[in-house]
Amino acid sequence: MTHTAQARTLPPIGQKSARLSESAVNMSVVLCACLGLSLGIQWVLWVIAALFHTEKFYDLAGSGTFILLAHLSLRWTGTRFLRQQVQTGLITVWGVRLGTFLFLRILKDGHDRRFDRVRDNPGTFLIYWTMQGIWIFVTLLPSLMLNLGKQEKPLGLRDYLGWSLWTVGFIIQATADQQKWIFKSDPDNAGKFIQTGLWAYSRHPNYLGEILQWSGLFLSASTVLSGYEYVSIISPVFVWFLLSYVSGIPILEKQALKRWGSEAAYQSYISHTPVLWPFKF
Repeated sequence: MTHTAQARTLPPIGQKSARLSESAVNMSVVLCACLGLSLGIQWVLWVIAALFHTEKFYDLAGSGTFILLAHLSLRWTGTRFLRQQVQTGLITVWGVRLGTFLFLRILKDGHDRRFDRVRDNPGTFLIYWTMQGIWIFVTLLPSLMLNLGKQEKPLGLRDYLGWSLWTVGFIIQATADQQKWIFKSDPDNAGKFIQTGLWAYSRHPNYLGEILQWSGLFLSASTVLSGYEYVSIISPVFVWFLLSYVSGIPILEKQALKRWGSEAAYQSYISHTPVLWPFKF
């Protein structure tokens, strides 16, 4: 008996279950393809970066891959629901702004201190590129599931709350980045640490903005998620964990302590300014 014939003989509940099962399998296959593509792009670029001992296009490659996967996932399903288009548009805006900013920053600075002990070690360098590929996929998971799904619901409270949260996060991150750029561009601030603007309320406001943006995108996507798809809540949790305990804050805090730890002004700053969440002491 063919698959079609089997479906016709199933009772309504059985037919619905079969469709859901088939949909889950199809989505799993495409998600695996997205993960493979994300890793593949990073590995190809790692070869180039390792050959030339450079990390100058690392962040640009990451943001570009985010944008590529978001648009490909939307194209593969052929649907153009408003929620999908808004979500993909927000990811594009985030990626273009952050990728451009980070690329211009590294061109100005000449190097990224995160890679000082890494760029000349191909094996360790590969780990960084691989982690970026995984980070991209996990972070995008709610949006990928949204774009790959074919279920549409009217825009609701979670959409507006999610997009509002994304907007707040975007403004915080962009403002923090710009404030630090201006601060470091002033010759009078050479060798000093920033403690003005948003940096007076959080030692890492740019990371706070990042976490809020991906939390907002999950919140919006959750409107149409169901069952196992809610596992994609790992996205904002992963972003928070990665920045708070792995590749972001710990490295920068250690570098800052080494550089300014003996200064009374810095000790006062870290004792009065929360690491991430403002007003949390």
